[in-house]
Amino acid sequence: MIGGKSFFFIGIGGSGMLPLASILRARGNTVAGSDRSLDQEGAGAKFDYLRAQGIALFPQDGSGVVSADQIVVASAAIEHGVPDMVAAREVGALRLSRAELLASLFNDSPNGVGVAGTSGKSTVTGMIAWILHATGHAPTVMNGAVMKNFVTGDAPFASALVGDGDVFVSEVDESDGSIALYRPDVAVVGNVSLDHKPLEELRQLFGDFLHHAKTAVVNLDNADSAGLADGHASVITYGIDQPTAALSASAIVEHPFSIDFTLNANGRAIPVALQVPGRHNVANALAAIGAATALGLTAEQAAAALGGFVGLRRRFDLVGEAAGVAVIDDFGHNPDKIAATLATLHAFPGRLLLLFQPHGYGPLKVMREALIDCFATNMAADDLLLMPDPVYRGGTVDRAVGSADIVDGIVSAGRDARHVADRDACAATLVEMARPGDRIVVMGARDDSLPAFAAGIVDALGRRAA
Repeated sequence: MIGGKSFFFIGIGGSGMLPLASILRARGNTVAGSDRSLDQEGAGAKFDYLRAQGIALFPQDGSGVVSADQIVVASAAIEHGVPDMVAAREVGALRLSRAELLASLFNDSPNGVGVAGTSGKSTVTGMIAWILHATGHAPTVMNGAVMKNFVTGDAPFASALVGDGDVFVSEVDESDGSIALYRPDVAVVGNVSLDHKPLEELRQLFGDFLHHAKTAVVNLDNADSAGLADGHASVITYGIDQPTAALSASAIVEHPFSIDFTLNANGRAIPVALQVPGRHNVANALAAIGAATALGLTAEQAAAALGGFVGLRRRFDLVGEAAGVAVIDDFGHNPDKIAATLATLHAFPGRLLLLFQPHGYGPLKVMREALIDCFATNMAADDLLLMPDPVYRGGTVDRAVGSADIVDGIVSAGRDARHVADRDACAATLVEMARPGDRIVVMGARDDSLPAFAAGIVDALGRRAA
């Protein structure tokens, strides 16, 4: 266990950095950091939360990196020319990637549960966290999203838990290849599909991850993930309407913001009532139950605990309703996530007014054709998609493919999509067009301002109705 050291996080406000910094601080380390958003006076509440934990914050100008005794932690997005990185080299400080540090903590734990997959891993991590907490196991948890079950006045950004039990549950990232660093006791792979890397490379990464584990938990509904566990000594399989799976779901009943199903486990039929919607969350629940049973809980215990799980922030979050229009904030940013959200919404009547803000030019280039196909296939004839320009915070990334290219492809496929470069102009258009019964959905990643942006749409709808 790491304790008594001094860490400096570059980009400390990031979704993968903040919870890791919180865990290290709670374990008795000195933690400080910087963030470009802090310099730009953004996301103030998040930085207040870090300060309240005793974490010192500095401008991203090199002033916080002053000693060779500091361990400087940076995410893959931090470029070598950032002043803090320059300062680290000048003083001779040890530099670690976020993934290297997290993998070290994870691998040192007695029972490491790694949750991987192109989509759903944050939700599965949150579900496992809640099952273990509700059954008295006090896990340490590293999540890339805020777990609403653990949000309090003192912990408004509860994406990490620090427990005194022997289980460390962590979301594991494949986007930078760092999944190869982990040696899990229990490895979950929910699905394999196009996102940051080509499919063949993803299959290799996820397959190696599973084979490093003592127990693999694998989704049979996804063909690519189903083929990865062949030859593994201990496998727990799951799937919806998969009679050969160890854990399967049937008798699914969807509701607008919840879903019920029957869990079939070793010949036992167990009712499950989730407080989160969509068939994709049934699959997520099966994955979480599989991980819990690998740790020694019964399927009945896990299923009962899941009834109390209330979801993650920015995962199909109902922000509010005004003028008969519901506004939903969602993390959808790759084809699988977007398709799951649209399928959940289309299970019930009402037009969809979509705003999709791409989370960067790099991912947009990789996923160009897949995103076009996703929207063209999953939008209804009367749905509307507006796309502002991608998130861009500087740097040397190739900007050859932009939102307009995606929109052109969707329009060519016969769906209503428009490129409106400015996000606020998108919001104004959505508010103007909305009518009772519509659902406005704000989708995107890597932008902490999106929840407030969605709340602003609710306010604007209310003012229009007044």
